[in-house]
Amino acid sequence: MALNPAALVAKPPIETLHKLSKEDVILYGLGVGASELPFLYEKGLKVLPTMAFTMATPGFFWPEPEYDVDWRRILHGESYARIHKPLPTSGNLVGRTTFGPVYDKGDKGAIVYQNREIFTENGELVASIRSGSFLRGDGGNGGTADSQPAPHPIPARPATAIIDMATAETQALIYRLSGDMNPLHADPEIAADGGFPRPILHGLCTLGVAFRAVLAELCDNEPERVKALGARFASPVYPGETIRVEIWSDGDHHGSFRASIPDRDVIVLNNGLVEFA
Repeated sequence: MALNPAALVAKPPIETLHKLSKEDVILYGLGVGASELPFLYEKGLKVLPTMAFTMATPGFFWPEPEYDVDWRRILHGESYARIHKPLPTSGNLVGRTTFGPVYDKGDKGAIVYQNREIFTENGELVASIRSGSFLRGDGGNGGTADSQPAPHPIPARPATAIIDMATAETQALIYRLSGDMNPLHADPEIAADGGFPRPILHGLCTLGVAFRAVLAELCDNEPERVKALGARFASPVYPGETIRVEIWSDGDHHGSFRASIPDRDVIVLNNGLVEFA
């Protein structure tokens, strides 16, 4: 395996057409465990803000030979979204994905950022996505050795609210239908190759489940109020586990959040942020 950071950053944008339907929106809601009717019924349908991460995505492209990476050992590191206009419930969307920067972590691997802009078919910018992937088997191949930007800090004071969110044993199998078909989340053999005892939940599914609690606590379940959100992925979640979400109201239409698995005493999402109207 030989990651080539310079060639990756120089790649032309990956352009993806997404024919978004109300069925997609409803399936996404089910994929992150929503039970509120406005996110699951076509009459008055609303889009959960975290669905921006799945819109016009190029999918799980890392196994393609041109990337030449150890894709079985890739973990999602972080994701952030800036939402420029209310997310649509249907229509044609165009995504343009580029790469960079690439941070070389030596024998620990490499961190590769993907940047995606999502447009309507009329050219209006809907959302900007920035995601970091941790390629555990592809360090030492160049890229910048500079430090990554500091993450959003979590307040030292007690949380404003603490909410427990259940996940189903089938959560990953439903969520993957929203575009990320990485077999790590479905196939026990692939999960074992990646060093996990069983398939894990997608990081973005964990974020989607946790952010439902944030949306309810800080935005009264009004997704159109959300302007930006994101978090770092600290540890994997196994389907069926309960996610505990700590939420801080930071004032001036900003908030912070963190998520953990109380049964294992492990943080799974950290440095979470939200901006809202």
